[in-house]
Amino acid sequence: MRKIFLLLAIVALVLVTSTALAQSQAVTITIWHTYNEVSPENDMLTKTLIPEFEQQNPNITVNAVPYPYDGFRQALLTALAGGSGPDLARLDIIWSPEFAAQGVLAQLDTVMPDFKTLADATFPGSLSTNAYQGHYYGLPLDTNTRILIYNQDMLTKAGISAPPATMDDVSADCAKVKTLGDGNFLFSDGGTSGWNVLPWIWSFGGDITDPTYTKATGYVNGPKTVAAFEFLAKMVSSGCFSDGFVGSGIDTWGGYFGGTIGSMLEGPWLYPTAASQYPDFKVNAALMPAGDGGSISVVGGENIVMFNTTANQDAALKFLRFTQSQDYQLQMSTIGQLTVQPALVATDYFKNHPYYPLFLEQLKTARARTPVPQWTQIEAILTDAGQTILRGDSSAQDALDVAASEIDALLAQAATPEPIPTGAVVTPESAPSS
Repeated sequence: MRKIFLLLAIVALVLVTSTALAQSQAVTITIWHTYNEVSPENDMLTKTLIPEFEQQNPNITVNAVPYPYDGFRQALLTALAGGSGPDLARLDIIWSPEFAAQGVLAQLDTVMPDFKTLADATFPGSLSTNAYQGHYYGLPLDTNTRILIYNQDMLTKAGISAPPATMDDVSADCAKVKTLGDGNFLFSDGGTSGWNVLPWIWSFGGDITDPTYTKATGYVNGPKTVAAFEFLAKMVSSGCFSDGFVGSGIDTWGGYFGGTIGSMLEGPWLYPTAASQYPDFKVNAALMPAGDGGSISVVGGENIVMFNTTANQDAALKFLRFTQSQDYQLQMSTIGQLTVQPALVATDYFKNHPYYPLFLEQLKTARARTPVPQWTQIEAILTDAGQTILRGDSSAQDALDVAASEIDALLAQAATPEPIPTGAVVTPESAPSS
């Protein structure tokens, strides 16, 4: 009998020890993101993909916390300053170099032995937004780009049988569209930010800086960038392009669907709106018109990053790797989060998709906005120069010479991160809504 009691005691001790060990290995990781709490994206993440990951990794619980976009950057910086930031975040690609310069992101190419394999499987333009001073601080998570969306019915009325494929075609089509009368435009856009003008600059063969992002002189004020702005200024002043470029407030989407705007650059988000609000409207699409630099558009999207303050690095990296799986990428693509992996273009889902293939084709040459911590300031300079040129207040060369000098001064500054703000941590509930 004594032996039986001893055996039972040993079994109980083993069970208690095993339970305690399992509990000690269990971890919870947190990822912050900007998906709307009531959205297909958030539902896919929290109701399908995270449960799938947790089933594969029963000792890891993933807590996904949504934030409004407008308050997200501040919330992250403030939380990190207080030592309470998340393990992972879905970060806008334009913020990645800035956060890397802050010293708060883990160098993924250092901590992940398989980083190169994962990186090589993504679009180069998307991957480049994670690079900073010789290291990579994230991986692409989702992406998008802008392609030429055109109204063939309107173009047909103007005697144009196909969308412009080259810059010469754009020029030739202008005279035809002008026969339709005032208030009709071949093309429209809403400003001179990088998102608006970089496709034209790059397609003309121009650029903002040298390839190492250390010098703007000779690039942003070089002959090809100057030519791109001169072209845009001519198109706006002639009435071929709308004055939405210079802040008129014209409703580009309204004009497109209303038959007064022949084309615009837009992303895949246009299609669900068109299907729900204009079900009988035929949306047509083509690649960005090509110039001396080719057909080049701009990359959008988000990266996934890991903070170097995480106490759960192994678990966080497991989830990060999961986001790079074909299963994750395909399922997110079904609700509009376009894959970052060119290999998936060959799958039946994408080959048979009604509009993704052309976006994926454009992504092969699309480029990222200059991935430096100073990009926000650089873009403000570029935007102001564009306004001056397109309003006719300055020649393209003069305005871009000034811009080059100002951008050079920014690039010459040591990569000193701006102070992390202090104060109360911004919570999802208290963050301003977008």
